[in-house]
Amino acid sequence: MTASDWPQQEVVREVRPAPDRYRNALGKYRIDRSAACAGCGRCVEVCSYGVHAKPPGYAFTLRPQDHLCIGPECAESPESCVAQCRQHALTMRRNPSSECMGDPRWSSDLILANWHEAATGHAAPPHIESRHGASGGGFDSMRFKFEVPGLEQPVAAPTAAEIDTGLDLNNRGDGRPQAHIDIPVYGGGMSFGSVSIHTILAKARAAVAWNSFTCTGEGGYPDRLRPYDDHVITQVATGLFGVREDTIQRVRIVEFKYAQGAKPGLGGHLLGDKNTPAVARMRGAVAGNALFSPFPFHSVYSVEDHKKHLDWIKEVNPTCLVSVKVSTPTDVDMVAVGSYYAGAHIIHLDGSYGGTGAAPDIAKKNIAMPIEFAIPKVHKFLSAEGIREKITLIASGGIRTAFDVLKAIALGADGVVIGTAELVALGCVRCASCESGRGCPRGIASTDPELIQQMSVEWATQRLINLQNAWREQMVGVLARLGMSSIRELRGRTDVLCYLTGDPDGEVWQ
Repeated sequence: MTASDWPQQEVVREVRPAPDRYRNALGKYRIDRSAACAGCGRCVEVCSYGVHAKPPGYAFTLRPQDHLCIGPECAESPESCVAQCRQHALTMRRNPSSECMGDPRWSSDLILANWHEAATGHAAPPHIESRHGASGGGFDSMRFKFEVPGLEQPVAAPTAAEIDTGLDLNNRGDGRPQAHIDIPVYGGGMSFGSVSIHTILAKARAAVAWNSFTCTGEGGYPDRLRPYDDHVITQVATGLFGVREDTIQRVRIVEFKYAQGAKPGLGGHLLGDKNTPAVARMRGAVAGNALFSPFPFHSVYSVEDHKKHLDWIKEVNPTCLVSVKVSTPTDVDMVAVGSYYAGAHIIHLDGSYGGTGAAPDIAKKNIAMPIEFAIPKVHKFLSAEGIREKITLIASGGIRTAFDVLKAIALGADGVVIGTAELVALGCVRCASCESGRGCPRGIASTDPELIQQMSVEWATQRLINLQNAWREQMVGVLARLGMSSIRELRGRTDVLCYLTGDPDGEVWQ
């Protein structure tokens, strides 16, 4: 089958239910039903959340749908299923399966909140913490002032219909076409080989629905992406895997990946088990061999060398925009200025919290600068140089929620790139098995033909469409609370944020 045989299917930006693809969805709480249950159905009558069900003709009540339970807020009331059960057969507790999931940055609550947003298209209920994790630092220690009692400031709030979340990506005024996205978010690079083709296609289709972009990563440009060319960013990395003039000519944005925030100085790597014949053909490599991208580009040792790279792409594709992806060393502000003078349209800062299970902990926890420090550093330096309005600053590396997006923009970014959040929406449990053996047991980050079939493209597409709708609703809500009618008004507004500092007497917000 050739590339032209893959017609683009219609993708509609519409919220539709996309429940978990596994029969027993995980929830924050668990309802246990003992053998004392008489099957009377009283729990079905009193529960307004759909936790209990007893279909017609059944003599017993079905296993509770735990993921719908809102926990103690309901269970401790006299009207709850626990209190109303005449046989006292029901008890509620924290679900141990969800408690053992996640880590301080991606807490179990954030994972569950992401799943709820991907399933419904709307924000998670209050009993699930959906705004921040439990790391105790970074975005997790930031709040918008209106979230902190005593710091609220009344404003004239615009209506949701009056709020614009769109973003222009070409601010150079160089005669090249404009690229406008409807939300300040687009999908990060995930290479063919690192994730499944179903994951790649779902990301592309969701980008079409939201008039945004997704990135190929450094693994080449699969033919099945051809129908979505106008919403694809193709990446040129040090290994030059799958880089061809015809793919560069097809897209609206080409991204140079000079470094990755999760593993700066190490380049990329794909272990041999995931280098299947299909992946090897795409990358021009030998199947079964581990593949490594060197670091750095050995043809770039100055801004002049950097400019030659960008000029090469601009010559091959006279209408594309050029993005430069860099990690966050201490002199990242100088790197950003150099990229502007080399001709970049987009500076993509990739902080140390990014990366999936394939990124070594020793690298992502110890080398690059956290993104919340890099953004204001670069924003201020570009402003001091008088070129801030001529460059688009995009941030990535640990953006997990709609609130993280807004905090990054308030610190000085124009928009963000996400990666892990998309994978979580597709069912990722953060097991960190991405790069090993057959890869992800859920078929998200796998090249195994059998595992890939666990997830349909249509279901995955809808989950990502829903996630972005939930995020946009939350972004609009925050902008309204701040009295802003455009996402662009938030850029650099650190005055609307406060930061939790240590204090022996309790929380102190500054």
